[in-house]
Amino acid sequence: MAKVLFKNAQMLDPQASCLVAAECLVVDGLVAAIGQGLNAEGAQIIDLQGLVLAPGFVDLHTHLREPGFEYKETVASGTRAAAAGGFTTIACMPNTNPVLDSVGIIEELQHTINSTAAVRVLPIGAISRGSLGREMVDVKSLLSVGVCALSDDGRGVMNSRMMRSALELSAELRFPVIAHEEDHDLAAGGSINEGEVSRQLGDKGIPGIAEYAMLARDIYLAELTGGHLHVAHVSCAESVRLIREARQRGVHVTAEVTPHHLVFTENIVPKWLGQAKVNPPLRTEADREALLAGLMDGTIDIIATDHAPHSAEEKERPLSEAAFGFTGLDTAFALLNTALVKQGVLTLPALLRKLTLEPANLLGLASGSLQVGSPADLVVIDPDIVWQITADSLQSKGKNTPLLGETLQGRVLLTMVGGKIVYDNREAKPHAS
Repeated sequence: MAKVLFKNAQMLDPQASCLVAAECLVVDGLVAAIGQGLNAEGAQIIDLQGLVLAPGFVDLHTHLREPGFEYKETVASGTRAAAAGGFTTIACMPNTNPVLDSVGIIEELQHTINSTAAVRVLPIGAISRGSLGREMVDVKSLLSVGVCALSDDGRGVMNSRMMRSALELSAELRFPVIAHEEDHDLAAGGSINEGEVSRQLGDKGIPGIAEYAMLARDIYLAELTGGHLHVAHVSCAESVRLIREARQRGVHVTAEVTPHHLVFTENIVPKWLGQAKVNPPLRTEADREALLAGLMDGTIDIIATDHAPHSAEEKERPLSEAAFGFTGLDTAFALLNTALVKQGVLTLPALLRKLTLEPANLLGLASGSLQVGSPADLVVIDPDIVWQITADSLQSKGKNTPLLGETLQGRVLLTMVGGKIVYDNREAKPHAS
């Protein structure tokens, strides 16, 4: 019987939204007891000395790149990055090569996950074959082999009939359709947000309406069908308004926002150029403030990383040719803790709820809370430690982040999945300030 006892923890259960001094006993992969003076006979003792013990984070938007783009990332490297960032469950997007659009491809990926993944991985299947928007996948067969949602992420579903069909099946079979809300014709040729910065840099720009025009269509389709529309990486104030009004009407729509859209704006682009290129693009301060307001009032349900690793060569090209995307699993908590919690915008329990309980609930997962009987998917956090982001500090193959060289506050020091320690960086603790 494998037993681990965490002593002297500041324990956080997002359902209670508070920190409590307690001990936590893990037995055979489950939380067996919570309290004081627990029986530690035969247990490995981990004295946390007042560090925070919380449920492992859940990320519903990760690009692991395998199969087909292993030079960018693999299941092994991406899940090591997830573990280092405190994520114990991640959902991987289907825009690989080949696309995750058939039972055979999903089963091959599941084999790779079972043999190489450091954390739990849930595959997301494509909506259309090849994510080309022409022919619907066999939805029931994909669900039967463990697909947790459908998405053509990286492309908007331009075919309205197909999107309606996907949402009809969502209503019948109870799964979320994750929508990359982008009208390709409106966005074509742009690299960054359409506005003052794009004009300054001579870029055509991607207008916000490319996102919210498609979103408006999909909200009406979700309302018509009763399907579950989940809006990926919301970036615009107008999108937040549309989602808020739809929810008030009872439409089954949920939404996510990325750490980078909560913290950065288009103003970092002139300095970072291709390294600041992401889709949807970083937008204005007014958009950023609307995203934060939407997160705080519950219009936006969760935070998701949209971890999108690329090679250095792909990001160092001229702006118009550089790849879209940031790496984010390693740094998500530290960035949000630094920019939001330490600035008094969110409390630590409120932030962790958006990274744990809310995404777990969205997919109906047993993880996300810290209660007796729940899976021992746990993280140990020092919210005060200061560290510098360097290429060497990132477990991901992708080093494509505008955070390189920046100093952040707060770090995951230990990650446990199913009672097994998969990441341990407690030696960093003495450097806390």
